[in-house]
Amino acid sequence: MRLVKLLTVAILLAMFNSIYSVEDARRLARLKMPKLIFDYIDGAAGDEGANQRNQSCISEIKMLPRVLVNVDDKLLEKSLLGKQWNLPFGIAPMGMCNLTHPRGDKFLASAAAKRKIPHCLSTMSSSSIENVGKWAGGNAWFQLYMGQSEAQAMSLVDRAEVAGYDTLILTVDVPEVAPRRRDMRNGFKSPLKIGPKQFFDFALHPLWSIPTLIAGAPELANFEKGEFDRDAKRGQADWDFLDRLRAAWSGKLVVKGVLSPEDAVRIQSAGADGIYVSNHGGRQLGSAPAAIDQLPLIRAAVGEKFALIFDSGIRDGEGVVKALAMGADFVMLGRSLLYGMGANGERGLEQVLELIVNEVRLAMAQLGCADIEDIDSSLLVD
Repeated sequence: MRLVKLLTVAILLAMFNSIYSVEDARRLARLKMPKLIFDYIDGAAGDEGANQRNQSCISEIKMLPRVLVNVDDKLLEKSLLGKQWNLPFGIAPMGMCNLTHPRGDKFLASAAAKRKIPHCLSTMSSSSIENVGKWAGGNAWFQLYMGQSEAQAMSLVDRAEVAGYDTLILTVDVPEVAPRRRDMRNGFKSPLKIGPKQFFDFALHPLWSIPTLIAGAPELANFEKGEFDRDAKRGQADWDFLDRLRAAWSGKLVVKGVLSPEDAVRIQSAGADGIYVSNHGGRQLGSAPAAIDQLPLIRAAVGEKFALIFDSGIRDGEGVVKALAMGADFVMLGRSLLYGMGANGERGLEQVLELIVNEVRLAMAQLGCADIEDIDSSLLVD
């Protein structure tokens, strides 16, 4: 019965080609995409408890509405890492976005250029560092994994510098790739392996399969074939590597995947320009705390002036405002944007972005805040 209801809702959404919430986009993407691909995007580690906690803990945060404040003109611009951005959120690093749509990386980078927001390109992207840098119009950051070797990682850093990237996001919460049970059950591999089960799955979803077949299966664009093993251990990234990276990289350096206040203080002392609070969207340690619960603890540890970026569990504009009130300077969106793109390509991505912008504006109006920079913990209530 639940499946029938889900399909009915998704079909209606498809008929009217309308997205009124991120959950609408998620349902439509689930209908349109093969189970193998949707579950890769939607799934998480273990029993998926960390992903569920991320969302439920954000949902439970309460903010106090205020009245009789003139909020006709609302300012959404946010200052971060020496730049002024048009919105308080950007695009999180996500691997293999062209699995969602054959031109997924280009759509995301173009959206960043159009709105003047940061787009963080993943090491495991389906498009090259150089191309995405051009598409994003100077708004691209590069997210770095320590892969099989430090030399390999530093070669990517050099390419990012030559391509004009000024911000490097070192991701440190994947010492090993956590098994995701949905991927295991579906036989998800990188590169994709097509057996009878996967072929049947693809055949039942022609709106995804035909454009992907025409474009060709996406591969890791920043490596030669077989050069990067997605499942290889990445635990070589340690405090000494952070020191060497800081010495080698002259731009802004942010460390991503931090939940411990103790780690945050040490990263700050190592000369990082910012910390990215995240539990990888619940995709690494199933028993990890909700990232939003750790955010105020890390803010207290590093002080009010140190740059904090946040992701994990944000599904609407009100969630963006909640994260800012809990101590973030800036928010990054991940799955929400892939749901939109999976549902309706570039138009679906634009629908979700516009939806979240409008939800941020509405939340600001209700809270009596005309300037996004005024969002702080005074708006929170128990």
